[in-house]
Amino acid sequence: MSPHHLILGGQRSGKSRHAERLAQAWLQRSPQHGVTVVATAMASDEEMRERIARHRLDRPADFDAIEAPLDLAAALRGASELGDPHRLVVIDCLTLWVTNVLMPMHGAAEADAGTDAVLHTWTQRRQAFLAALREREGPVVLVSNEIGMGVIPLGADVRRVVDELGRLHQDVAQCCGHITLMAAGQPFTQQVQRWG
Repeated sequence: MSPHHLILGGQRSGKSRHAERLAQAWLQRSPQHGVTVVATAMASDEEMRERIARHRLDRPADFDAIEAPLDLAAALRGASELGDPHRLVVIDCLTLWVTNVLMPMHGAAEADAGTDAVLHTWTQRRQAFLAALREREGPVVLVSNEIGMGVIPLGADVRRVVDELGRLHQDVAQCCGHITLMAAGQPFTQQVQRWG
């Protein structure tokens, strides 16, 4: 069974806190164990800068952290310590990563090149990330927002993000042993059912 774990839920449902609890439990199992948080947020405005600062302050001191807002495959494969099977990696969060790639901030090269270039970049980054996740021996806890249960967005760009995030969740789940849905701070966990 895969050691990876996907945690989904709405905003402020307790996703990150649950991921931290799983990571703390991992650290307590062995003195060889380590934890690295891969953060995908980009500080595009003051409110987001405050959120990022709050996450940094709340993060346990014994967790290492790196920032990878665009290239998660490189983050999983890059640093030698991340390849260590004794190191748990927490990716927080897939929602921001998908948004960063599919809706680049104004002035980014992909945004200037148009929708086709953005979709091409997304397809490449997505495939590379899924391959890196499948290859990784050590556990990965992936945090993401479940945003596909609400009203269908009016804008084409936002609909694309919702659709692609939903597809990504399905493929990521197939790389995981367990999936948790968070509601009101409570985890509802089950073993992943493999596609037949």
